[in-house]
Amino acid sequence: ESLVRTFTPFYFLVEPLDVLSVRGASVIMNCSAHCESPPRIEWKKDGTFLNLVSDDRRQLLPDGSLLINSVVHSKHNKPDEGYYQCVATVDSLGTIVSRTAKLTVAGK
Repeated sequence: ESLVRTFTPFYFLVEPLDVLSVRGASVIMNCSAHCESPPRIEWKKDGTFLNLVSDDRRQLLPDGSLLINSVVHSKHNKPDEGYYQCVATVDSLGTIVSRTAKLTVAGK
């Protein structure tokens, strides 16, 4: 038997782009990764993993994209504005991290 490890393709099909939004709008940060075994997709905002399980406004879509419902933005509370990265993991292969996409929320 051959001990040569074949290279398994594992790459992003789609990476998130910078988005300009307004308060109350819905935003989709696109992300999709390709591999033989389906990658586990997670999202980071400003370098910290988002816990989407207990999040009623942000959800992971089946393709790996991030949906933010009803963007929140006020003078003292800007939880959605920032820098997002999509992180795809396949346990046997490792992790790939997307480009950084900036979400900016416009004022009135």
